[in-house]
Amino acid sequence: MDIVLMIIAGILLIAGFLGCILPVLPGVPLSYTGIIVLQLTDKVQFSTGFLVIWAVIVIAVQALDYFIPAWGAKKFGGSKAGIYGSIIGMIVGLFFGPLGIIFGPFIGAVVGELVVGKNSPDALRAGFGTFIGFLAGTAVKLVVAGFLIFYYIKAIV
Repeated sequence: MDIVLMIIAGILLIAGFLGCILPVLPGVPLSYTGIIVLQLTDKVQFSTGFLVIWAVIVIAVQALDYFIPAWGAKKFGGSKAGIYGSIIGMIVGLFFGPLGIIFGPFIGAVVGELVVGKNSPDALRAGFGTFIGFLAGTAVKLVVAGFLIFYYIKAIV
């Protein structure tokens, strides 16, 4: 049974890592769920402190993930239309591979700003801010998911 749980944990951690990039999957919570599943085995026992600290980190990262892109947009003069545009751009970008995932939010934010009547330089600035916020949020999620994968590998080896 331990082998099955370890495999399930590994799948959850990989799905979580991918979810840090793909907006349809809750990346960091999936990764943490993988650690919890690993904890259910007889072979691996994380301390309660370890599990609590990482739970707090996961919750904080999830909360920040909603605020970082908005902060980036606001910092560079963006509006809610730019934020919504970046979300739509991210979803549409999924159909265009890695470049779509990276540039979709930027294009979406610019289009959102143009739709509400901003001039091109302001729309580009807001799009850039949203893009920076998106990249920062993604980077933070990838770091956390990467650490959880590290602890998984360390625990099973």
